[in-house]
Amino acid sequence: MAKKVVLSGYYGYDNFGDEAILAVLIDHLKQIGADVTVLSHNPKKTSYNYQVKAVKNFNLLSVIFALKNCDVLISGGGSLLQDVTSLKSLLYYSFIIWLAQIFNKQVIIFAQGIGPLQRDISKNIVANLISKANLVTVRDIKSCELLQSWGIDAEIVSDPVFSMDLPQSESSGAVGIQLREFKTMNDAFLQRLAESVVKEFAHKKIELYVFQNALDLEISKRFVKMLKKLYPEIETEIVRSLSQNDIIIRISRLEYMIAMRFHAVLVAIKTGVPTIAINYDAKVAKLAYEAFLPLLTISADEDFDTAFIKLKTLNSTDLIDFARSKTFDWREFDKILR
Repeated sequence: MAKKVVLSGYYGYDNFGDEAILAVLIDHLKQIGADVTVLSHNPKKTSYNYQVKAVKNFNLLSVIFALKNCDVLISGGGSLLQDVTSLKSLLYYSFIIWLAQIFNKQVIIFAQGIGPLQRDISKNIVANLISKANLVTVRDIKSCELLQSWGIDAEIVSDPVFSMDLPQSESSGAVGIQLREFKTMNDAFLQRLAESVVKEFAHKKIELYVFQNALDLEISKRFVKMLKKLYPEIETEIVRSLSQNDIIIRISRLEYMIAMRFHAVLVAIKTGVPTIAINYDAKVAKLAYEAFLPLLTISADEDFDTAFIKLKTLNSTDLIDFARSKTFDWREFDKILR
């Protein structure tokens, strides 16, 4: 008999990375015959896109019904259990785990980044809930060490999106740029980046990738203006409002990529596109170091020339081979689900 599984995460908000994780997770669950329900901000769209049941994530009665009638809750992936974004967010995702445990359901913490946790109450809540989970998998060593300091065993796993079957396509000759707003982002860095892009790629098409409208769109528009001011004839396009699959196909055809978001860098690597990573988060820096990518921090005094020289020496085959070495390990996961 198929196990009934509820998925809880940052789903239904049109965030490319979270939706990519959801796609991988649903695909695997369908392969092993699970009956899937997603707690989503936009259940109608989630249900249509993935052909699964979905309920409104903040509809308490629907959430209670889904959890009461499931066998397993999967919480993740992503950075759900942290209080930097907001305490409210942490309390919501913790409440979902707590409800599942109250109903005596099995709980999987799936490829999460745990923390940062700034408040003692946050640490107590997360430690108590995770200690009772049936399987805990995290995506980085810091999360694992934090849990170990609480006496909780956790397995470090690769990002699930590494398991996606992505295309390698003929290059369109375009250069992709993926930016997002961040607290340390500044116009001095953007200006230096724009100058380097015009210097190196003035006669190529520049595609600005918007993974989440709220954080990516306005900064992409600002960057286009900087490029046009430096070189009015430069060809640009803001790529937005495409399906996840269409975005992946567009990235796979790029000649080069310059990206901030973790999953923009990851997809470029998987499809063999030479990439400069922009370090705004430790997970991006870690991926860049592992894949031997040039890395820029959000600073205006870096050696951009060296980064672009290294970009052009990257080998597509080496990037694809690296991505294949990071395939997600489903074995412990499947022991609970089968």
